[in-house]
Amino acid sequence: MARNPELIYTLPPHMPGDGDTTLKVMRDVLIALLPATIAGILLFGSHALGVVVVSMASAAVVEALCVHGRLSPKALLGDGSALVAGLLFALILPPGIPPAMAAAGAAIAMLLGKHAFGGIGRNLFNPALVGRAVLMALWPRALTTWPGPLDASTGATPLAGGEATYLQLFLGRVPGSLGETSALLLLLGGLYLLLRGRIGYRIPVAYIGSVAVLAVLFGQSVPFHLFSGGLMIGALFMATDMTTSPVTPTGQVIFGLGCGVATMVIREFAALPEGVMYAILLMNALVPLLDRFFRPKTLGEA
Repeated sequence: MARNPELIYTLPPHMPGDGDTTLKVMRDVLIALLPATIAGILLFGSHALGVVVVSMASAAVVEALCVHGRLSPKALLGDGSALVAGLLFALILPPGIPPAMAAAGAAIAMLLGKHAFGGIGRNLFNPALVGRAVLMALWPRALTTWPGPLDASTGATPLAGGEATYLQLFLGRVPGSLGETSALLLLLGGLYLLLRGRIGYRIPVAYIGSVAVLAVLFGQSVPFHLFSGGLMIGALFMATDMTTSPVTPTGQVIFGLGCGVATMVIREFAALPEGVMYAILLMNALVPLLDRFFRPKTLGEA
């Protein structure tokens, strides 16, 4: 039978895309992280800049070798995911950490957190958090030494007993990790991603909301727990990672609630002042179960 000349025969998919690529998504994440990154460098000095540079460079080199098997400008840039992972990793490190440790941790994050699972889109755990967890096990002292902003002296973070006003916590004028101290700038970056459609609202709202509710139930200060430690960078930039978070709306809400509950339980009852890293890694491990149990019914399925 002859084909109808008025019909157009093409291979699927038949719906036009929106023009998005992985590189464009990663570019938006880098833009969203830029304010907190600049603030961290200004607050903690040139050493913090070195930590950012070596972390991103190390992640890009490992990515280029694992994916392309060669070092070139195009291979180093790749799809941008290595640069994002390297920057996120740097932002959750103490500003005074030796650059060699930062480079080693970024390489570990890419090797164990990403490429051990098969590369982008296949990793179970957030690579930056995997890298930090490994460094915490290898060099706990270096990972718990906190230089003060605009000051060479070290001090305790607010969660570890350091004194700080709510305004200092909100603006970032406290000892802490390089990019997680300013809740204001992280919120602005998260709002940018939300408006660009790069993240959804369910996970951040469920995460931050559950922390606030539990803080009230525990008789603790809500602003203190919301603005301290890595809650904002974790809720807005790590828990929302598309690869390591659930795909269904119900699963995303439960994932966010689980992150919040685990964070507060660790902060209140464990021998650790902070719980964001372990909470997100724990919930990352449960994502396949959440996707399985809350899988939407197939069209026509009883």
